[in-house]
Parts: sequence; C-alpha cells; structure tokens
Amino acid sequence: MKRVRCPKCNNFITFDEKQYEDGQQLVFECPDCRKQFGIRLGTSSVHKTRDEEEQELPAANDIGSIVVVENVFHYKQVLPLVMGDNVFGRFVKGTSINQPIETVDPSVDTRHCIIRVQRHKGQLQYILRDAPSNTGTFYMNEILRDVDRVQLHDGDIITIGATTLILRLNEDE
Repeated sequence: MKRVRCPKCNNFITFDEKQYEDGQQLVFECPDCRKQFGIRLGTSSVHKTRDEEEQELPAANDIGSIVVVENVFHYKQVLPLVMGDNVFGRFVKGTSINQPIETVDPSVDTRHCIIRVQRHKGQLQYILRDAPSNTGTFYMNEILRDVDRVQLHDGDIITIGATTLILRLNEDE
C-alpha cells in the first residue's frame, strides 16, 4: 500500500500500487477538500531514483538515520541524519525544519527536538536536546529538561508525543 498527500489540505490517501503498472498516471480526488490531483507511477527516465542517488554517494556521508514509528498507526519512516542540527517536528506545510515527520499525532510539536551530529576527536557524536516543546522529549523514558543534553548511541529510543524515534548508526562508525 502507498500513501499520497493532497497538495491542498495535506490529507493522506492510501491506494494499492500493485494494481497499476509503472508509467501509469492516476488521478485522485481528496475526500476532505475535493481537490483533484494526479501522480505518475514508476520511475522517470529523466530523473534518477532516490536509491540510485544514494548509491552514488560515498559511504562516509552515511552518518546514521532515525527510524520513526508512529505508535497509533504503526507507520514507519526513515530519516537520514545530516551533520549539524537535525530539527525534528510534525510536518506542516511551510515549516522550516530539516527533518519533518509525517504524522497526525497532535502531541508532536512542529519543532519538537534537535539531534546535533558533530565530530569530536575524530568520532561522530549524536547529542539530543528538547527544542523546547510543549509535551517534552523523552530519552529512554526520562523526560529532558530544556537545559539537558544527552549523548546518543545506536538503538537509543526517543519519544516525542506518541511517536517513537530510534537512532540507527552507520556500521562503519
């Protein structure tokens, strides 16, 4: 099953992509706002797929990722980390964060927590802090205060609202 987002109201529409062939164009009508929009299935011959682009990048750029599990709907997302501040929060059209989470969880702020990736003595460090948020950021079931900074390791669990974030590091690090 695939999900597409309405360009007008950001509502998700789910459909079974296995019923269609690559290159086929589909037209959807949003049940909430009645906006009609189209998508084309498959890959474009002009643009490379995301998998092809990732294979071209050197492995050194792979500094880890965050696996997002929306606990209510069990929807999983994988967000690659970048050097510097990775600002996580709920996706809202026009939001200026670099790690938007697609969720309907109202307890996730639009700017909820920050994971800073930096080099220290040749090793990568992953440091978590609250943005600050209204509902707080939990590290391994302990709430962080605004002044707290926590160094993260592979497999560490962060909870924001009813959504779980799991840190996955590159095996080479």
